[in-house]
Amino acid sequence: MARAGLAMTAEALAGSAGVSKVTLSDFEVGKRSPHPRTLVAIRDALEAGGIEFTNGDQPGVRMRKARLNANELKK
Repeated sequence: MARAGLAMTAEALAGSAGVSKVTLSDFEVGKRSPHPRTLVAIRDALEAGGIEFTNGDQPGVRMRKARLNANELKK
């Protein structure tokens, strides 16, 4: 869902996270479980793209809100 929200290809996410596309596909379909360091790399790649992971009552993902710079705040 996070990758789809970014319109990111499996190849792009795999490359950003430093894993092969086959490995990423295996994770996505539940054939394999990522090692903790690989999971961190995938999370970091998704967050760099603008995804925010939520951990509230309904864990999930959403697009991170854009941050306004000082000039935009004055408008």
